[in-house]
Amino acid sequence: MSQELNLENAVDYHYDQFPPKNLDYGKLMNELLNATDALARYDQMLKNMHNSEIFLAPLRNQEAVISSRMEGTISTMDEILKLEADNPDDPTLAQNFRSEAIETILYQRALLNAQNALNDGYELSISMIRTIHQQLLSFGRGASKSPGEFKSEQNYIADKLKKNILFIPISPEKLQEGLENLFDYTARSSHPSLVKTAIMHVEFEALHPFKDGNGRIGRMLITLWLWSSGLISAPHFYISGFMEEHKDEYVDKMRKVSEEGDWEEWCSFFLSAVEQQAIRNLETAEKIRALYEDMKNTFADLLSSKYSVNALDYVFTNPVFRNNRFTSNSGIPSPTAARFTRLLVDNGLIRTIEESAGRRPALYSFEPLMELVRV
Repeated sequence: MSQELNLENAVDYHYDQFPPKNLDYGKLMNELLNATDALARYDQMLKNMHNSEIFLAPLRNQEAVISSRMEGTISTMDEILKLEADNPDDPTLAQNFRSEAIETILYQRALLNAQNALNDGYELSISMIRTIHQQLLSFGRGASKSPGEFKSEQNYIADKLKKNILFIPISPEKLQEGLENLFDYTARSSHPSLVKTAIMHVEFEALHPFKDGNGRIGRMLITLWLWSSGLISAPHFYISGFMEEHKDEYVDKMRKVSEEGDWEEWCSFFLSAVEQQAIRNLETAEKIRALYEDMKNTFADLLSSKYSVNALDYVFTNPVFRNNRFTSNSGIPSPTAARFTRLLVDNGLIRTIEESAGRRPALYSFEPLMELVRV
C-alpha cells in the first residue's frame, strides 16, 4: 500500500505524547463555557420530555445517515426507514436493498445496542468497542474487514482521492498499550468532562484501532461518553452533522495534534462543534416536540378515539411503516387501526408510498415528521 500512496506529507502518530501534560485553558475557556451552556440547554430539554425516545429516535437515524455518509456510505433517511419497516428484526436478511442502506441501519443498531448496554450498567471499555465494531461491520463491505478484531497491519488515513497519506496511526504493536492509556486517561484525568471528550475522540482516531469503521465508531463514542460521564441525561447527542460540514478542518485539526502537539486548537474546534450541534439539535428536537403537540390535537379531532395517542406515538416512532405492522403492533384493535389508516390517508397526514399488492401490505410515510428530519 505504501508503494502506491504518497507519504510526502504524512503525519505520524504522536508517540509518548498522550495524554497532554499541560493544557492552556486560557485558549479554551470561551469555547468551553459556550459549549457547556449550549449542552446544558439541550439537556434541559431532554429532562423535560416525557418520552425522549419517541422524539429523538429521528436524530439517531440522522446521525446514522450522516456519519456513514462521511465514510462514503451513501443512503437516505427514507431508504433506511423503509428497510426497517420491512425488516425490523434482521435488516441483513433484506432483499432488494442496497448494502449501503443496510450498513447505515447497522450503525443505528450498534449505537442503540451500546446505549442499552450502558443503561444496563456496563462500562464503556475496550471490550465494548470491539462488540460495537463487530455489530457495525457484520454485513456488507465491512464484513470482509475483520469485524470486532483490532488491526494487525499498519493502516493509514488518506485524502479523498486515496492518493496521499495524511496520517499514519499508531502501529499495531503499540495499539493495546495505546488503548489502555486511553481508557486510563478517561478514568483518571481531572480535565473537565467536555475537554476529556474532545481528547478521547482525537486520541481514538489517532489510534485508528480497526481495519475499517474507525470514524463511525469514534463519533459514536462521543455520544456514549457524554452520556456515561453525566453531561447529558439521555443518550441523544449527535455531532456528525457539524463534522461533515467541516470535514477538511476536522481532519486538519486532528493532524495538528500529532504534527505540532496542538491539543488546544483541536479542543477549541471540538468544543465549538459541541456548541453549534447542541443548538442545532435543540432546534430540531423542539420542532419535533411542537409537531407532536400539534398532531396530538389533530389526531384526537380526526380519529375521535381513546386510541388516538397510540396511533400518534406509533407513527412518530415508525414514520415509515407497513399497514399490517401498524394494525398488529400499535396496541390498537385491528378494525380500529384499519379505520385510522384510511382517515389519515384521506386527510393527507400519511402518504401512500406503495399500494397494497396481493399479500403485500401498503407502505406509508408520516410526512409531517419526515419533512423535519430528512438529510
